[in-house]
Amino acid sequence: MRNSLSRRELLSWMLAAAAGCRFVTTPARAGTDAPSASIIDGLKIKDATFRFLQKCARDDGGYAPSPDPQYRGNSDTKESDLAAVTYAATLAKTVARELPHPEKSVEFIQRHQQPDGVFINFQGDLNPKEDLAILYNTTQGCVALSALGEKPKVDPVHALDRFFAQDTFKKLPWYTLSFYPLFYAALGRPFPQEYRSAIAQHHTQNQAVDGYLGDHVAATFHMVHFFRLLGEPTPRAEAIVQRVLRDQRPDGGWHLKEPDWDVHACFDAVFILRQLSWNSPESRAAIDRGAEWALTCQNSDGGFGHYPGWHSDIDAVYFQLGTLIQAERIPGANYDLPDAETLSWGHAMKPGKIYARP
Repeated sequence: MRNSLSRRELLSWMLAAAAGCRFVTTPARAGTDAPSASIIDGLKIKDATFRFLQKCARDDGGYAPSPDPQYRGNSDTKESDLAAVTYAATLAKTVARELPHPEKSVEFIQRHQQPDGVFINFQGDLNPKEDLAILYNTTQGCVALSALGEKPKVDPVHALDRFFAQDTFKKLPWYTLSFYPLFYAALGRPFPQEYRSAIAQHHTQNQAVDGYLGDHVAATFHMVHFFRLLGEPTPRAEAIVQRVLRDQRPDGGWHLKEPDWDVHACFDAVFILRQLSWNSPESRAAIDRGAEWALTCQNSDGGFGHYPGWHSDIDAVYFQLGTLIQAERIPGANYDLPDAETLSWGHAMKPGKIYARP
């Protein structure tokens, strides 16, 4: 990459500085107004990433997991064709980038909505008729449209009622529990109190002494995300923080289980530390180490893999760049967006504090 700033990059830096971004860690040389090395690096990372996303844009408004036509995706992008466009839209909103042909992306997403309000996947491994697919696709569809400044054509506000009629939500994986408040937030609607109470009780009844849910950082992340979306204290927050700190690997990541289980582990752990103990020096240091690990996952094509050397994938791009945004490594990331809580999985939410419940 170039060693000097282009005019566009310099303008991005000036706008970031004017917005009061807090990511600068390396000061400019005395007597100069030159941007710091961290700003330059962050601009390069951001620009390379968005060049990768542009290569993934399809003519129909959707996004391929990768420019490689033989690559089928991993994790979310393997499951549903709504994943990639959603992640592209929420990242672009965070850093004030416009996607190529956003109107086509809106039409692409709206075509996935059915007359009853639910969204389905046209491509991917999810069975669009199953409960998990209905929950995942309907949430992602509403989140993506919100990020693009649009609404569903059919009001889907009651599309998820089915999961509470017979406590079906309890049969789905732990990682789905924060989908519900995210869905309502993306619609700008209040989350029904009876649903809030049912999910909160389900969380706390199954939470371990160390604060974890399902003995996994991903499930625990969704519990923390759930309570942060509600603005309520996270049960056993301090215990959760301490386990997350203990579980960090020497390389800075949090991948402790089989690879396919832990593809989002670093993002999940960083979110927990940022939201529950941002002012803790120990947590800030752990977040910085996590950011350094995420950087090792960026490939020469500008995209990110889930682990160093893995294939670039928009799913990994969201979670690795989201980790860097949470660590305040990306210039121009807006932490003051009024709808930050609706942008996917909380990468742009303001830091929280220790929320301890007796």
